Amino acid sequence: MFSRDVGIDLGTANVLIYVKGKGIVLDEPSVVAIDTNTGKALAVGEEARRMVGRTPGNIVAIRPLKDGVIADFEVTEQMLKHFINKIKVKGVFAKPRILICTPTNITSVEQKAIREAAQKCGAKHIFLEEEPKVAAIGAGMDIFQPSGNMVVDIGGGTTDVAVLSMGDIVTSSSIKMAGDKFDSEILQYIKKEYKLLIGERTAENIKLNVATVYPGARDEELEIRGRDMVSGLPRTITVHSKEIQRALMEPVMVIVQAAKSVLEKTPPELSADIIDRGIMLTGGGALLHGIDQLFAEELKVPVLVAEEPMKAVANGTGLMLEHMDKIAKRKVF
Repeated sequence: MFSRDVGIDLGTANVLIYVKGKGIVLDEPSVVAIDTNTGKALAVGEEARRMVGRTPGNIVAIRPLKDGVIADFEVTEQMLKHFINKIKVKGVFAKPRILICTPTNITSVEQKAIREAAQKCGAKHIFLEEEPKVAAIGAGMDIFQPSGNMVVDIGGGTTDVAVLSMGDIVTSSSIKMAGDKFDSEILQYIKKEYKLLIGERTAENIKLNVATVYPGARDEELEIRGRDMVSGLPRTITVHSKEIQRALMEPVMVIVQAAKSVLEKTPPELSADIIDRGIMLTGGGALLHGIDQLFAEELKVPVLVAEEPMKAVANGTGLMLEHMDKIAKRKVF
């Protein structure tokens, strides 16, 4: 068995792995459950996510990536090792070549940490590519022509905004405002408004089932349970789309502002192309209800949501793996 080329979307919320010739073979949460007494990983991925907020004292569920970069090196290494072993891509005679996606404003120290983690997992060569570029390719945009394409990739920890032309980034911005921040804003709103403590998973549930960011676009309600801050007892309340829209307005406008600033720095010819082609939204945040309508209204250009926004980066790595030899000539680590 010879090794394969592997593409990894190393996200703050989820890790997706694409194997050349097989497609996406793994899509699991970036969570590791650690036994604090021994330092060993007890569970990784979906199994560990189910433990979040529900573990005894000696077990902690950690998300080793924060804001799109490695926050806990050892745990990230354990997680990557687990996933790479799970998909069985290491050959008997050869090690896999791995393509990893990173945010646009990543520092050289952070790049080194990602490379080292991948090397310790048995990679032969490691290639790093900027996330919005790979997301645009995965969303079906032809970025290799001399015309402007704009992508807004809203992940778990970071949002990357980029204008691309001729296969490269012309202007870009990366901000630490994304899906996780939406969850924490919902959590804070419920705490402040209802004096009720809820967990991350409940906040995410609200985001998926009732949240909207466009006024009047959704009229849903959801019953949620948490711990009353006054009595300390469990309590049930009902939340509505309208109030969650108010809670999310501030963080979403920060992303809109980042998109505006990238558009302001874009050469006029490319701006004209963006009016024709529109802006592509990718990443899990693109599934937030009404976000495309809000962007279209604020930026005055057409806005499209990618067909499979959460898989755009992983699908993009797959398309890039087809041209791995060309990439390998350009930059080998």
